[in-house]
Order: sequence, then structure tokens, then C-alpha cells
Amino acid sequence: MSRSRDGSQQGFSLLELLVAFVIMAISLTMLYKASGSSARATGVAERQQGAVMLAESLLSVRDGVPPDGWRDQGESAGYQWTLRSAPFVTSQTGPNIPRLHEIEVLVSWTDGLTPRQLSLATLLPERRVDGLPGGIR
Repeated sequence: MSRSRDGSQQGFSLLELLVAFVIMAISLTMLYKASGSSARATGVAERQQGAVMLAESLLSVRDGVPPDGWRDQGESAGYQWTLRSAPFVTSQTGPNIPRLHEIEVLVSWTDGLTPRQLSLATLLPERRVDGLPGGIR
């Protein structure tokens, strides 16, 4: 604020107003970017959580794998998924020890233009011919 010779105030100068507007514009820009990043991160987290839930539900469909393996694929709610199994080699053998299969679920989706993938894996026993876990007898 500028003062006249007699000590009374006459208002802000043009330079002071410009500096105040620049500071305000920079502050608002940073605030906008921070809130935009937060909203984007929330959207990415929601999509990833959906992919995890889909993969977990696909893995929970069966409690055993057929002797010839398990392969499947599909699409659900904007997610593409592939499920495949492979025999899991272990040193443990015996009549009461089931053969194991490694099951992998690969879920893919896009966030805007960014492709994303999630992979979950677990071990499941091989189903016996009679339907019980434990391998073919």
C-alpha cells in the first residue's frame, strides 16, 4: 500500500496487485493438481481392487484341479482374465499325498490409455477320479 505525504493511505499499486494474483494463481494450480492426483489415484486403486476381487473369486470356484489341468479365459466388468494350471513338482510323494497344480490367474484392464495387469497364483490339489482330492489312484 502506498502512502501520501500527509500519511493517509491511497490503495495498492498495480505491481502489488499483480504479485498477489500470481501468488494466488500458483497456489490454486498446486491445489488443483494435488486434488486431481488424489482422484486419479483413487480411481486406479478401485480398479485394482476390482481386479483382485475377480481373481480371488475365480480361484475360489474350485477346490481341486482335474488331472488334465485347468484352462479358462473370459471377460467380466471391463476386465479380461486368463486362468491356467501346471503341475507343481514337489519331492513329497506317497499314496496319501495329493499331486499339486500351480494355478495362475492373470487379470488385465486399461486405465485410460495405460494397460494394467494383475497376477495371482496358488496351489490346488489334483482331484481324484472319484472326485476327492489326492490324485489319481
